[in-house]
Order: sequence, then C-alpha cells, then structure tokens
Amino acid sequence: MSIEKVKAYFKSQGLEDSVLEFDVSSATVELAATALGCPPERIAKTLSFMVEEKPILIVAAGDTKIDNPKFKARFHTKAKMLSRDEVETLIGHGVGGVCPFAINDGVAVYLDVSLQRFETVFPACGSSNSAIELTVGDLEHYADAQGWVDVCKGWN
Repeated sequence: MSIEKVKAYFKSQGLEDSVLEFDVSSATVELAATALGCPPERIAKTLSFMVEEKPILIVAAGDTKIDNPKFKARFHTKAKMLSRDEVETLIGHGVGGVCPFAINDGVAVYLDVSLQRFETVFPACGSSNSAIELTVGDLEHYADAQGWVDVCKGWN
C-alpha cells in the first residue's frame, strides 16, 4: 500500500511520527483542509503530468490552477495531466493520495512558487486520508525536488 511506502520513507528520515492519518477523506484540497482545520491554500496538492514521455509532479498551493502558457514556456509542451489509470502505475500512488514522497524512480518533482508564501504546508502521504506538515524547505528536501517553477495562477 502506498501510505506504507511513505511511512517507511519518513521513518528512514527520523520522522515516523509525523505522518497524520484521518478518519475522514483528505482526497481533495477542500476535504484535506477540513480534516486538518487549515485554509485550503496551505494544502500542497500534487499534480501529475507527462513531459517528454516522462511523468513529472508539480506540487502547488491548494488555491492555484495550472497556467497553461506558463507551463508551456517552462516545459516546452502543453500541460497534459496523467489519466487516473496512469497515475498509480507511473507515479506509484493513487489519485487522492498522490504525493512527492516514495514515488517511482525517474519521476521528477517540481515545486511551484505559490507555496513559498507559507511557513508550513500539508502534502498528502500516499493515501486519501493522510498528510504531513512540513516547512517549505523540508518539503523541497524530502521531495528531492528538481527546483522551483512558476506555472500556476489564481493565487497572487
């Protein structure tokens, strides 16, 4: 199970007690914000795309949308999200629990600058009822991010 892989990853990092699990769904930004009692924008949603025949993840603030012209300028292709069926196979987590931790080899992770306005954010942990609170710097570290991108709109 995907959450078990994420828990094992965080245990190896000395953060085994940091993964939060809920009795309710956190599969969407709104549900996660309700489960955590935080504003939706502090949910670090993880979106999956195909770029040059390889899957990538963009982690962005919960109140954003992908800005297609910015995405195309950065990645030189149209933003094409993975289908529900492709996500688990290519990324290693199912829809509703996609996160940038314990993912399949070869999946590049990028963080959107929309996250930088927060001290801490809440990404999922591999299931539709989990999260972890991380500083933005820790998110960058534990996600092994390739860097910061500016591909979202609606937040500034």
